[in-house]
Amino acid sequence: MTLPNNSDLKHLQRVVVKVGSNVLTSSNGLNIKIVNSISQQICRLFEKGLQVILVSSGAMAVGLKKVGLSQRPDLIASRQAVAAVGQAGLINEYEKSFGRYNIKVAQILLTSEDLDNRERYLNARNTLNTLLSWQIIPIINENDTVMTEEIKLGDNDNLAAMITLLMDAGLLINLTDIDGLYNKDPRAYPDAKLISRVAVVDNHIEQCACKIPGPLGTGGMLSKIKAAQKVTEAGIPMIIASGARENILEKIIFPQQQKPGTYFTPRKEKLASRKCWIAYTLKQKGELIIDKGAADALLKHGKSLLPSGIIEICGDFGVGAPVAMKECNASILGVGLVNYSADEIRKIRGLKSSQIKKRLGERPYDEVIHRDNMVITANKRLN
Repeated sequence: MTLPNNSDLKHLQRVVVKVGSNVLTSSNGLNIKIVNSISQQICRLFEKGLQVILVSSGAMAVGLKKVGLSQRPDLIASRQAVAAVGQAGLINEYEKSFGRYNIKVAQILLTSEDLDNRERYLNARNTLNTLLSWQIIPIINENDTVMTEEIKLGDNDNLAAMITLLMDAGLLINLTDIDGLYNKDPRAYPDAKLISRVAVVDNHIEQCACKIPGPLGTGGMLSKIKAAQKVTEAGIPMIIASGARENILEKIIFPQQQKPGTYFTPRKEKLASRKCWIAYTLKQKGELIIDKGAADALLKHGKSLLPSGIIEICGDFGVGAPVAMKECNASILGVGLVNYSADEIRKIRGLKSSQIKKRLGERPYDEVIHRDNMVITANKRLN
């Protein structure tokens, strides 16, 4: 397996490394040996001029041991308190480990609100770019202490994908407790076979992932596949590999005959940063059900979405909200930022653009979603 256009450090400049709970934890809490190993490998990559951003799980495991609990609490407030205790211990261990190689670290805790808001999104990117320019390793995790369901990012696989898109990285490395994606769980089936390369994340690949649970983390293999789908559709490759393998990061990045893990092939053209934000960072606030004519205009002719093609509006959202577009009884075609609120779209659906002013009293836009504020995700036609 090779990394097309990223097979050597002359081309690969920035990498996001995500380390899962199953890699970082042991029966006694945080696995210090693994923390030291990952830190040492990242430092070696840093010395060779590669910028590395670390997305790290493990706070809950550290917190449970420090507080003296045997399992994750049921109450949200208790889980948040455990995470707060654990996050301090986790970053302290990373600081000590990286400090052995005279490398400084910075802790970044995020929620979806930080990435949904365009200004805060750009502020986060500027901060991370500044840290990297200062030769400081950013260590990122979800801000579990203030997390609610509404602002939850989901899991660190999703967070790592979003950070990869945010920072326009050249590769996402997802380190877990097995060697990659198998056709079935290798821990239960000795005849399971490693899938070394995935060209397209389809139903077959998702079914393979569903058969490989993640007992300690919140994600499991399926969430890693979803992360791979996001970054590869945006033109960025991803690798799933075992974080316990010796020098795993260098084996992945430096040219060799055989690469470890499962490599997910990206689409040829990278998606622009703003379109990545629209398609994969913003939480969708509703859906617009459109007719076949409108769907063909979007998919085949690169058109904007006009009110004449809208059949139904689902949800309550305001101007500028991210909204999915789909045909009746079909999968989502894409997502875009609306020029009108849900109530306004209900009033003008099915109308020609020339009739908008008569219905609303004004016509600020002809389009409900302009092509520039839209990303087509169906059939990997991202544009």
